[in-house]
Amino acid sequence: MPAERKTMWRREVDWLLSVSDHIVEMVPQQRSKDGTSMEVMVTRQRCDLLMNIPALRKLDAMLIDTLENFKDQNEFYYVSGDAKDSSRGDKWWLPSAKVPPNGLSEVTRKWLQFQKDSVNQVLKAAMAINAQILSEMEIPENYIESLPKNGRASLGDSIYKSITVDHFDPGQFLSTMDLSSDRKILDLKNRIEASIVIWKRKMHNKDGKSGWASAVSLEKRELFEERAETILLIIKQRYPGLDQSQLDINKIQFNRDVGHAILESYSRILETLAFTVLSRIEDVLYADSLAQNPALASCKRNPLRGSSSDPEPLNFPNPKEEIEKLSTGTPQSMTLSDFMGWNLEKEDGEEKKDSGRNSEELSKNDEKPMTKIANIITNKKVSYIEKLENLGGLRSPTARH
Repeated sequence: MPAERKTMWRREVDWLLSVSDHIVEMVPQQRSKDGTSMEVMVTRQRCDLLMNIPALRKLDAMLIDTLENFKDQNEFYYVSGDAKDSSRGDKWWLPSAKVPPNGLSEVTRKWLQFQKDSVNQVLKAAMAINAQILSEMEIPENYIESLPKNGRASLGDSIYKSITVDHFDPGQFLSTMDLSSDRKILDLKNRIEASIVIWKRKMHNKDGKSGWASAVSLEKRELFEERAETILLIIKQRYPGLDQSQLDINKIQFNRDVGHAILESYSRILETLAFTVLSRIEDVLYADSLAQNPALASCKRNPLRGSSSDPEPLNFPNPKEEIEKLSTGTPQSMTLSDFMGWNLEKEDGEEKKDSGRNSEELSKNDEKPMTKIANIITNKKVSYIEKLENLGGLRSPTARH
């Protein structure tokens, strides 16, 4: 990122966040400014802003550092998109990655994978914060007034019957749905979100309209809502790059909370930037795979999104947990030179550790009667990249902004 653009980016982010300093709440404090001990009420930045803005700034800095790490590399480059290049489909205008004829070196390939995994963690954290803020936004009356009178009308008879059966399996339910395109997936998501809002309003009886009355018992309606929530959770995790749902669009459009607006927009910007960086890294890795195996050019490139065969996790990423993951372990920002030196130091350290362990085991075995040869088992070396792969993360989604 050019220095001028980086300066402009930081200046505009500061402008966006400057308003948040004046969004405060009253909290009790035991000691006043003059040092006397008494309980007084003082102002403090609102709790959600106090927690999320530093986290988002950290994600912002990580992404900028990642971009800076690429400025000294010389193994790959980009060329401008060409409208005549039909092989790239409807994204022909994007720059295409070029690598050496024999592909990237092993060190550069591992370094790119390291950068990809690091950015992927940032993407997960930004998505988690954005999802949390959207869930806290108030549902506007315009959206509620547009809803049907009951969940069956929102879902349709077929989907409603599938959700209200005695023995319900969310995985089996989704396998029977037509999820062949983003539009169809988004339509299902919109229907399910609408039915959840309808059922919740009926359970809490927030309005006195007779049209919302229903013969379905409270217990069954609560059960149906839990099933719909489970389906919605799986859809969000399996297809994280979907366009925003009708409910989310209405929440953003009619939101009157400035604090929520700041957090939602900032997290969405970082989510988009992280996805863009991730996509560019994957373009280079894909070009590298083609250089090593040209036969892959005839195969359709797999979309970078969850598939129906992915396991259905039942917990959406928690913003606090994702930030803590980024705060611990190996540094997220690392240039190619740093990566090469870090690998050597790590391998030397592991070799010394293993050799010391083996020496201790050999000395212990020497003290024992030599009835048979001792089996010496050393710990398998696991690289940082392999550890990240074992953790498993969200696949990079299709751009939604």
